[in-house]
Amino acid sequence: MNERAHQTPHWVDFHCHLDLYRDHVDLIAECDRERVATLAVTTTPKAWPRNRELAAHATHVRVALGLHPQLVAERASEVALFEHYLADARYVGEIGLDAGPRFYRSLPEQERVFERILRACAEQGGKILSVHSIRAVGKVLGHIERALPASRGHVVLHWFTGTTAEARRAVALGCYFSINKEMLNSPKHRQLIAELPEDRLLTETDGPFVLIQGKPIRPREVADTVSQLAALRAIPMEGMRRAILDNLRAVVSSNVS
Repeated sequence: MNERAHQTPHWVDFHCHLDLYRDHVDLIAECDRERVATLAVTTTPKAWPRNRELAAHATHVRVALGLHPQLVAERASEVALFEHYLADARYVGEIGLDAGPRFYRSLPEQERVFERILRACAEQGGKILSVHSIRAVGKVLGHIERALPASRGHVVLHWFTGTTAEARRAVALGCYFSINKEMLNSPKHRQLIAELPEDRLLTETDGPFVLIQGKPIRPREVADTVSQLAALRAIPMEGMRRAILDNLRAVVSSNVS
């Protein structure tokens, strides 16, 4: 294999918590070896510098600057640190809103933090965001409409579980969708995924939270998700794999300002 071929990714894992695996460093090397273009999301700004350092020489791993909505109740003050690092971060995530029962009380604070992050990303331009939206898709899309024009950044909706109408609204806003194995296990979500535009699809693992036979999924195992997506959409697996890579290239090489 020539050097250029080695540099070309074969798979895409656009949302994985690499730093939460016990073998974090080995897993970065595995992503390079298996040619998995992996977005290593973080949950707090404090985690970003060390993650970035560990992946500094990786070919296929990029690190995102995050402030997870489930942690906002105790870490809202870290938004200032987030803004401090933002100029050096092309990728942003995990961010967003979570209106599930455990986190609903902090939703107003989550919304303030999310809006502030979106406006900072819009001001700097060129950011690529991985966004959480559990039970809050409408609110997430409303904030994106108000604070982050499509010309100022790209949004990838992680583990999207909204309605068909919300999916259409997201598509109109220019959003992409990262699909994981668990989403495809739900008949309701399979139907929604089947209707999403092919040119807006990416894949993810959300490891280590998604398990395969009781063990945390690894980025290389995103291949099974590609296979399931291909079957769902009645196209060859190789065609689905190439479409996902094309979509990644569209996101990464876009001339958003």
